[in-house]
Amino acid sequence: MTSNDDDYVYDEASGEWLSAADVAARDAANAAGPEVRDAVGNLLSDGDSVVLVKDLAVKGAGQTLKVGTVIKSIRLTGDAQEIDCRHEGIKGLVLRAEFVRKR
Repeated sequence: MTSNDDDYVYDEASGEWLSAADVAARDAANAAGPEVRDAVGNLLSDGDSVVLVKDLAVKGAGQTLKVGTVIKSIRLTGDAQEIDCRHEGIKGLVLRAEFVRKR
């Protein structure tokens, strides 16, 4: 079974024997996390600045963020639709990517 010196591992998810190199490549791609895209389809990454495309009432803060508000230095979460960010007076602000546009 190891005629070309590759190690094979059993993949429980698919029920198949796969080469260790294939499994490592797949795991590395999954570890990178999901792609996060803004309201117009631009790919977002950690540290980007974004602009709000809709007025958002912030629950618990008694504050509304207006269209055009700039949010700097976003951080991606493990979710494909959520970004973690900071704004004046609001700690732990999490926005949905569908309400922002990359600046």
